[in-house]
Amino acid sequence: MERKIYNPIQKDSVTFLKTAADTNGECTIVEVTLADGGGVGLHYHKTYAEKFTAAEGEVQVRLGKTFYTLTPGQFATAEPNINHLFRNRSGKPCKFLVELRPASRGFEQSLQIGYGLARDGQCKPNGFPKDKLALAWLFDISESNLPGWMSIFEFILRRQAKKAIVKGIDKKLTEQYVKF
Repeated sequence: MERKIYNPIQKDSVTFLKTAADTNGECTIVEVTLADGGGVGLHYHKTYAEKFTAAEGEVQVRLGKTFYTLTPGQFATAEPNINHLFRNRSGKPCKFLVELRPASRGFEQSLQIGYGLARDGQCKPNGFPKDKLALAWLFDISESNLPGWMSIFEFILRRQAKKAIVKGIDKKLTEQYVKF
């Protein structure tokens, strides 16, 4: 079974090369094909490091306050608790690997569910799920955290994620979209 997902809103794809199940929790490795203008905003993770390795084209990675433009073969690693983002501003698609150590099953599930919701028209034009409880739960399971002043919203998001679980939204989304 091919483990490739596509987001029609962001116009990017993710191929799961190694999952938590494949590596007994050692790592998650995905290949991302990112459209020009795409990317993920500033955030950090407490429980895993995230290594970005350029494969085709250029991908920009911010670690802390420093931006790096990676070309094929170059990499940058966001260690736990380091604010980071990635984006493509090159004018054409780029391809890169993302390796999480240790693996994150929640990260894997959040991508499958988020891309599935986008495919099914359940996301806003900015790519966020229309259902606020689903958004909060996906944020929570991806083990993402907001930096600086934005962290004041985390309490609300975590509380909303708990409501999503109480209402069974987590189970419904997992059953519908998590395929591997």
